[in-house]
Amino acid sequence: MNRRIGVYPGTFDPITNGHMDIISRARHLLDELVIAIAANDGKNPMFSLAERATMVETDLAPLRSGDGAEIRVASFGSLLVNFVAEQGAQVIVRGLRAVSDFEYEFQMAAMNARLDDDIETVFLMASENHQFISSRFVKEIARLGGEVSTFVSPAVNEQMRARFAWSVAGR
Repeated sequence: MNRRIGVYPGTFDPITNGHMDIISRARHLLDELVIAIAANDGKNPMFSLAERATMVETDLAPLRSGDGAEIRVASFGSLLVNFVAEQGAQVIVRGLRAVSDFEYEFQMAAMNARLDDDIETVFLMASENHQFISSRFVKEIARLGGEVSTFVSPAVNEQMRARFAWSVAGR
């Protein structure tokens, strides 16, 4: 029997409760799920690749003790379809929050299919209570001294508070 291996790529800068929702649900569809942290220096990430990997590993710990796919974390800086093939995966998992996400994700899925037609993209809709969460908004709220604890795990919240200690102190 072939193992169903999927890759959930993203910058995870930082990982949010929305990401965790998609991971939690995707792991029940697959035998193995690779959380692929993109180096993506072009997006000028707030956290280093190592910091993001640590945050993801910390947030995944509770999921690893339950039922569902084996989950592992890897980073990549290559073309996504090449990384997916290197992992022996057949599926790219993508989360959709709103209709506005669909156009970009649809184009990306079509391009990936042209680059490697053995890889399928599966879209999971964000749960209703996570549809509005984005890493970009979380970073902006934290940068301006706002509370982000309902959007991220306690561990990530602490990282955000430490990163923006100057803005909280300056309120």
